[in-house]
Amino acid sequence: MAHLLVVESWVGSMSRLLPRALEEGAHHFTFLTRDLHHYLRSAPEGAGHPLLTARNVVTAPTNDIGTLLPQVERLHHALRFDGVVTSCDYYLPTAARIATLLGLPGPSAAAVESACRKDTTRRVLAAAGVPGPRFAVCADGAEATAAARDIGYPLVVKPVDLCAGMLVRRVDGPEQLAEACRALAAFPHNARGQRRTPHILLEEFLRGPEVSVETVTCRGVAHVVGVTDKSVGGAPAFVETGHMFPAALAPDDLADVTGTALRAGAALGLDDVVAHTEIKLTADGPRVVEVNPRPAGNRITELVRHVTGIDLAAACIDVALGREPDLVRRDTGLRSAAIGFLVPDVAGTLASVEGADAVRGAEGVLEVQVAEAGRTVEVADSNNAYLGHVMAGDATGLGARNRVEALLAGVRPLLVRS
Repeated sequence: MAHLLVVESWVGSMSRLLPRALEEGAHHFTFLTRDLHHYLRSAPEGAGHPLLTARNVVTAPTNDIGTLLPQVERLHHALRFDGVVTSCDYYLPTAARIATLLGLPGPSAAAVESACRKDTTRRVLAAAGVPGPRFAVCADGAEATAAARDIGYPLVVKPVDLCAGMLVRRVDGPEQLAEACRALAAFPHNARGQRRTPHILLEEFLRGPEVSVETVTCRGVAHVVGVTDKSVGGAPAFVETGHMFPAALAPDDLADVTGTALRAGAALGLDDVVAHTEIKLTADGPRVVEVNPRPAGNRITELVRHVTGIDLAAACIDVALGREPDLVRRDTGLRSAAIGFLVPDVAGTLASVEGADAVRGAEGVLEVQVAEAGRTVEVADSNNAYLGHVMAGDATGLGARNRVEALLAGVRPLLVRS
């Protein structure tokens, strides 16, 4: 049994998968947060949040690293931690800094910070010759306008330090570019109250299907767990509408994307980490979209577990403890698993979701989740706007995506227009 320090968390699926993996591993944990109510608000009515099953819940200034580190050091002397983890991108560098301070296993803080900053990732990968889009890092809209003329439209405009596709936009001309830059300037803090870096990342628009490579690196050895495909909608935003594991790729494409992901992780210096590397398969070969030094979100970790038996949340805990993770594939009875999301395209108030009960009893269904009535709904512009999902598996082959799409067609949110 080990004692882990969990520094903040997302409030979505990983906030439940990480505590589950800790419990199944017979570990206990201390949960560190600056705002306990952030998690209380996200718990279903009448149910406690799994993160609050921690042996200790400690309030601390997790956004103020200078004040936080001495406090965590004192906590360590009193409670003795064996590892440090977080599931929230905004606290990955903090967790790495804490692990270094306490002499605990984990990736280097510099490597994590480079992976979490999209502009730094671009520079590091370009210097290492890892293929990606042409790009420019701009201080403001004026610099972005000049850089856009060099790269050429269409472009993708990105914040350098946000997650879940927030404020990532395709722009096809100067007016759309100016609008995207204004939107970034009007969003000075992230969802956790941290001040954002105001730089603007411009990237060449890449054409082709997108996949993600799920890897675990431990003691300098990188293991490819598999490749997940992705469908995207919501233009000009980039909203993930579904995934399937494993991706239906030709052997040469599979080798290309996995090799590119491993090169990207090595260039960034990522070790003792579970990573989720997004890659576009263009006509000119694979191009890295981004590298995330944490397990995949959007229930991809559960798709992987359903097909392979490998629990990436548990692997994240193992590498944080300096232990060899269990990456042995098991026969789960499934050849593929997929998820499709309910993505709102109109605004209003959610009255109900029709068809969900019928889908729950359908063959192959693994999960059905829908939002509660009364929720205020906006047109989806990031991965934070879903109204639910359907997950299903296929025991015979790579048919899970088709099954999910057919099931999702029978689920219909009913909205009262604003």
